[in-house]
This record gives sequence, C-alpha cells and structure tokens, in this order.
Amino acid sequence: MPRTRRRTLAVVTVAVAAVVAAVALPLFQPWRLFTGKVVDEALPGADPISMTTSSSAPPTISGERSNTPATPPAKTPETGSTATQPTAPQRVATGRFISHEHDTSGTASILKLPNGSRVLRLEGLATSDGPDLKVWLTDAKVVAGKGGWHVFDDGNYLNLGKLKGNAGNQNYVIPPDADLTALRSVSIWCDRFNVSFGAAELAPA
Repeated sequence: MPRTRRRTLAVVTVAVAAVVAAVALPLFQPWRLFTGKVVDEALPGADPISMTTSSSAPPTISGERSNTPATPPAKTPETGSTATQPTAPQRVATGRFISHEHDTSGTASILKLPNGSRVLRLEGLATSDGPDLKVWLTDAKVVAGKGGWHVFDDGNYLNLGKLKGNAGNQNYVIPPDADLTALRSVSIWCDRFNVSFGAAELAPA
C-alpha cells in the first residue's frame, strides 16, 4: 500500500474514533463505574412534609425538623379523652434488593408517618453509580436474572425522582394519591438505557 494511502487511512481512522468517543463517552459515562456518592438521611420524623419544590422531581425529606406547629391530638367521641397517636414511623411493607444489571443490595421499605404521609426509605443501599438513575415504584414482579432487567416499564410505575446516591440511607416522598396496593416493587432504574440496576419486591411488614 502506498505511503500516502496509508497516511490517509490512518487520519480517517483517528477522525472516526474521535467522533465515536465524542458521542459514546457522554452517553455511557463509563467513568461512573468508578465513582459514587454516599447519602445518609435520618429516619423521617412525625413533622409534616412540605411538598413544595422548584424542580420537576418530587421533593425529598431531609433530617431537619419543620417549624410547623404539631396538630393537637384528637379526642375520642365516647370519653372526650385524648387519643393515643403514633409517635414513630410505621413500616408497612419491606423487601430486599436483588441484583440486576449491577450488583445491588440493601432494603426498601414503605413507612407511614404519624401525620399520615408515606415515604419510601432505602437503607444500606449499595449499587453502582450510573447515568440517569431513578427510583421507581412499579407493579412489576421482581424476577432474578436477565429476564428481570427490563420489565419495570412494561406496566404501571411511579417515578419518585432521581437516585440521590448509590450508597447509604435515603428517603423519597410518596404522593398521597399513589395506590400502593398496585405498586408492589421498587427498582433502581437507569432511564437512559431502560434497564434495572437492582430491584426489591415489597411485602407487608
């Protein structure tokens, strides 16, 4: 092969490789396999949760307490005495994560707070970092192996927002109109590639 032709081929190869890298790297973000973020949010308390947010994603609960005055306890109609109200979150459903496309462990629980609001709490979560990861409540059955990687967008799902971190303890507010009798699983869902990193089947606690 003439030297000029070889040089032209080399230039074209380098140019094509540069274009592929420019497109593929932002899309796949392979460096995120070696990055991570730990989140450690406190167990939600009894104070009301503000649903005000400036973002499109649902708001989340922080460890800070609200300054809103607590609602006085109700009195029973029979005796007029003060009724005993729950003072701690009630765990109404829970499940353990299994791995799908990436190794994933930890637990997912639905908590009912004393004010009646509900929260999805992830505890001891450990999964891979990745692009466009979301926390979904879904009606899909959790299936182990590759057969369970892509099922969570086949039916009904509720996006609770962006995954705050790929490790630790974190809380996600569940909208008050969500039907939790139908939503029976949790998926750490990669919205960019339509695949589950890991999922947990929820069962009554």
